Amino acid sequence: MFDRPLFLMTDPGCFDVSYQINPWMRPDAWKTDPAGALAAAKAASAELKRAIQALGAQVETIGAVAGLPDLVFPANAAIVLDGRALLARFRHEERQGEEAIFREVFCRLKRRGLIQEIADFPEGVFQEGAGDCIWDADRKVFWAGYGPRSSKASLAVIEKTFGEEVVGLELASDRFYHLDTCFCPLAGGKLLYYPTAFTPAALAAIRARVPEADRIEATAAEAEAFCVNAVNLGARIVMARAPASLRRKLEARGYALTEVDLSPFILSGGAAYCMTLRLDRESRPGRAILAAE
Repeated sequence: MFDRPLFLMTDPGCFDVSYQINPWMRPDAWKTDPAGALAAAKAASAELKRAIQALGAQVETIGAVAGLPDLVFPANAAIVLDGRALLARFRHEERQGEEAIFREVFCRLKRRGLIQEIADFPEGVFQEGAGDCIWDADRKVFWAGYGPRSSKASLAVIEKTFGEEVVGLELASDRFYHLDTCFCPLAGGKLLYYPTAFTPAALAAIRARVPEADRIEATAAEAEAFCVNAVNLGARIVMARAPASLRRKLEARGYALTEVDLSPFILSGGAAYCMTLRLDRESRPGRAILAAE
């Protein structure tokens, strides 16, 4: 269906940090120089887009909307696999206005044939898109975070919608509030993750499915730099500026890094993965085409 990877990004023209719904958000820091911070955010977003395109991917960009600054994080818009989009339901009122915008976006994508089906979570079941539900192409499972933002009840809905195994992972604190802040499956079966972000039961589930040799543990400093929140295409990883320690670990496993200064978005608790949503993933070759027939 797709000849190369396809990502969704958002124009950052209306981005700011004006409220706090996670421990990383720093509205006071933003207010010290709003014009400078916005200019830096626009430059950072453009650099991230160029980095992804340089790896052979296409990028669809949706428009900014005043009053919805976190629209720049479309990873939270939906879970997308095999041409089907399961739209998010946001827990916090500050982000609930994004739901209608993202629905319009996916309806447009459907009219263009880039999405085949749109589905919804039941009322009262919160789930914040690919930020809390990450497809593992090597293991053919969804890893789904729950706790701070997404409801545990969302797991059964995801499994029913996509017909794929869902491994639930309870997040241990609001500090790592979405799964994508602390968990990143990499091409070739490796996993970059921050163990402290998970409950003991979640850690046991990870370790039962991912051999120790394939687990790459991030340190607190590496996770706090939002480097686990990364975009991976083959042997290349696009991420926020990385500590040298993480660079060495990943290069030793055969990965090459493209680092982008995403500090304006880290002020809001997001980075490379949050700022993108991949639209072309298939559970198996040709599955999206079959879903469309």
